[in-house]
Amino acid sequence: MSAPLAAENELGLIFRWDDSGRRRKLSLAGFILGSLALHALGFYLFQIVYPPAIALLPPPGRVSLIAPNSDDGRVLLRWLEAEDPALASTTQPPADGKSLVMPTIQHAPSYLGREPALREVPLFTSDPGVPSANPPGPVERRQPEIQTAPKISPTTWRFSSELETLGAVQAPEMKFVLSSRESPQAAQFRVAVNENGEVRHCFLENSSGDTSLDEQARKYLMLCRFPAILHPPSSTLNALTWATATVEWGNDITASTSPSPDPRAP
Repeated sequence: MSAPLAAENELGLIFRWDDSGRRRKLSLAGFILGSLALHALGFYLFQIVYPPAIALLPPPGRVSLIAPNSDDGRVLLRWLEAEDPALASTTQPPADGKSLVMPTIQHAPSYLGREPALREVPLFTSDPGVPSANPPGPVERRQPEIQTAPKISPTTWRFSSELETLGAVQAPEMKFVLSSRESPQAAQFRVAVNENGEVRHCFLENSSGDTSLDEQARKYLMLCRFPAILHPPSSTLNALTWATATVEWGNDITASTSPSPDPRAP
């Protein structure tokens, strides 16, 4: 240690950080307790000993009434009456003048002095003739209505290429009846034809919107017959040919006369 540092150490000017004695802890605890005591004393003095501040309310509003039962009120009322601008601009009759009184006149209606002349009622003459329900007049010519025959578009069936190669189909005659008032949509079926040309299976893929019409179309397809497959290969014996049949409805279907519930309703 150098000479200046040794001299400062002897005089007590250097603080020793490695000193962890009991005095430092007691000093720190003493400062904390003293601070708490001072805060408690200040709270006691300023919150308990001193009287609380009293808030002064503003003075209530006062209303002064001018009444004629006092001398000051009568004087003020006389002054207001004398200085009233409405009285100054109004013509005042003299105090010794007489008021103008209108004479009483009785109303006399005009019809009392001149009686109006009344007209005589004409005599009533009755006509014994009865008016005709069909008076004479020009006869209108009626042009014949031109009736146009409605164009009939029949219901058509379209089969996929698997059944078109077999040949012409033998379809039965069947009349389709529509059970609802709405126009049906094109229906599509999945059919299976055996080697003899008979329709073995028929499944509905796309409905026309009318369940009764779909069932009639399915029965129609089950009655259809295709040409038999000549010389079928050995691997396709007892096999089914699956194809798609689409029906497009025309205006040859008839509507049902009896009311029936909507088949689209659940």
